[in-house]
Amino acid sequence: MKSNRSRVGLAGLLACATILAASVVAGRSSAESPSQTLSSPERFAGIEDSETRSVALFVEIGNVLTSPRCMNCHSANDRPRQGDSGRLHQPPVFRGPDGRGLPAMRCPICHLAANFDPARMPGNDPWFMAPREMVWEGKTLSQICVQMRDPELNGGKSLADLIHHIGDDKLVGWGWNPGIGRTPTPGTQEQAKALMQAWVDSGAICP
Repeated sequence: MKSNRSRVGLAGLLACATILAASVVAGRSSAESPSQTLSSPERFAGIEDSETRSVALFVEIGNVLTSPRCMNCHSANDRPRQGDSGRLHQPPVFRGPDGRGLPAMRCPICHLAANFDPARMPGNDPWFMAPREMVWEGKTLSQICVQMRDPELNGGKSLADLIHHIGDDKLVGWGWNPGIGRTPTPGTQEQAKALMQAWVDSGAICP
């Protein structure tokens, strides 16, 4: 039975790869391109005014939040985006009520538990879009910050929840290991968590 499931999964991946081939080639980026680095919280320790330091910390976090790996999931409409260019997902898929697509085209049909590099297919378990209340596309970093720290605008998340989401969430962590053809999120997930913690500790002030 396990062998049959494996064959079905591989067949599904290959079918998805055929559908996606043209869009993947069009949006290919260099796998060898190094990711940006992130500054550590210590770099901002010399800023004596806590509000100014907090703003500077969030601007640094913004290098993560506005990267393609994050923005493609936090798309402004019900279609995710893909590639470093942020083009609309092909084939056409839509968020659905749970963020995992509509019944006819669910995310796990193509996006399995891990990257499938021969088909340039990203994967993680789970795989889904951010909820509508966490749309970032088209917003300034200041607007994203206000949205993130307000539980009425971020799906009821506390500041501690945000630290956990960016610093520990497995799907977010995928952004630092996105596989062939995708530029990784800047820095490391551990560095991003440290910056988030420092931002919260300094008052969570927005730019």
